[in-house]
Amino acid sequence: MMTIRKTTLADLAEVMDTYANAREQMAAAGNPQWAGGRPSEETIRSDIESGNSYVMLDGDVLVGVFTLILGDEPTYAVIEDGAWLDDEPYGTLHRIASNGKARGVMQAALAFCERVSPNMRVDTHKKNLAMQHILEKHGYTYCGRIYVEDGTPRRAYQKNGS
Repeated sequence: MMTIRKTTLADLAEVMDTYANAREQMAAAGNPQWAGGRPSEETIRSDIESGNSYVMLDGDVLVGVFTLILGDEPTYAVIEDGAWLDDEPYGTLHRIASNGKARGVMQAALAFCERVSPNMRVDTHKKNLAMQHILEKHGYTYCGRIYVEDGTPRRAYQKNGS
């Protein structure tokens, strides 16, 4: 049974190891989404301190991590080649990673986020085919293209279950 709780600073080393593993898996699959050591430890510390970071546990083993932000995501203000499903308040799923030690991490994170905020948005790199497949399988609609802070494009998805 997977449990989800807020991340603490005591989890930081293990969380950073989880992101390192995810970067390796992404690179092996040809996905450059987190090249250059992203997300940075500074970003993750900020997520933890703001109360937006969550860890996923299989028993007492940390198997995944993600960030859930409620409220406007600045990089979502402009969307090209499409449109968001609505302008209602939403949550954003960011920085989800698995250490590969458990199955169903993404599905469990989506279910958790959708309970907190039925209107969810998420973005991913065009080469992150696994993520795109899972999002579409779970009822997310491709809405268009957004650009993240470094100016690179991302495929934007939304699911409004309210």
